[in-house]
Amino acid sequence: MQQIIFFFIRNKNFLLFAVLFTISVALTIQTHNYHNDKFISSANFVTGGVYTFRNNITDYFALRTENDDLLEENLLLRKKLDHLKDIVAAPIPDSTVIPSKFEYFAARVINNNYANTKNQLTLDKGRNDGLSIDLGVISSKGIVGILSDISNNYATVQSILNTKSRINAKHKISGHFGSLKWNTKDPNVVQLIDIPRLAEIEKGDTIVTGGRSTIFPEGILIGTVKDFHLDNDDNYYYVNIQLFNDMTSLEHVYLIENNDAQEIKELEKRVEDEK
Repeated sequence: MQQIIFFFIRNKNFLLFAVLFTISVALTIQTHNYHNDKFISSANFVTGGVYTFRNNITDYFALRTENDDLLEENLLLRKKLDHLKDIVAAPIPDSTVIPSKFEYFAARVINNNYANTKNQLTLDKGRNDGLSIDLGVISSKGIVGILSDISNNYATVQSILNTKSRINAKHKISGHFGSLKWNTKDPNVVQLIDIPRLAEIEKGDTIVTGGRSTIFPEGILIGTVKDFHLDNDDNYYYVNIQLFNDMTSLEHVYLIENNDAQEIKELEKRVEDEK
C-alpha cells in the first residue's frame, strides 16, 4: 500500500496531466460533431473487429452442431421427397397421404477404409438407434454401400469399394441393367458389368441404382461413364464409372430401410421352396 502511495506522489504531475487531457478530449468529442462522429466510427471499428473475431471463434466450435442440424434437415427433405414420388406414381382421388415404404436414418462416419480390397466404414449409430443389417447407405452425392454388421451403438458398412460388393445398377438413359463391382485399382472408379451391347452408351452418361433389390430405391446416383469397351465375348460392355462420391472423405451418410423388404424376401423364399 505504501508503494502505491509513493507511486502516485512520484508521478503526480503526469497523472494530473493524464486526467486533465482525458477530460479535455471527452469535452471536445461531446461538443464537436466532427470529433464525435470520428470517435464513434473508430469505436465501432474496434468493437466490430472484436465481435467479428469472437464470432469467428464461436462459429468454428459450433460447426459440429450446425452440421448435425443440416443432416437432420436433409433427412426430413429426403423423406418428404420420397412421399411425393409415391404420390405422383400412384395418385388417388382423396387427400390421404401415402406412406413411403422407405425409411431414412442419419449417421456420421467415424472410420473409413478405402485402401484395402475389402473396405468397410464404421458409423456412430447402431441397434439402439433403430438400425438393422442390409440397409442401403448413401450420402448427399450418391451410393456408399450396404450395412453389414451392427452392435448396440455402432454399425459397419460394406463399402462399394469391396470386392464382395455386387449392387444392381442401370444406365439411366437406356434403362439397361448390370452389376456394380470394384476392381481395387482406383477408390473413385468402380465397374459396371453385364450391360448388353444393345445399350447405346456414351462417355459422361449417368449410372444410377436399378431398384431391382430390397435395399436401394431406384434412381440413387452412382456416377458417370468414364470409358467402356466390349468384354471378351463381345456381348456385354465393361464400363468404368467415375463415382459422384469422393469415397476417401465421407463424413455424413443416410441409411435407407425398405419396410417391405422382409415381406418380399419371405415371398421369394416361398416361391423358391416350391420349385
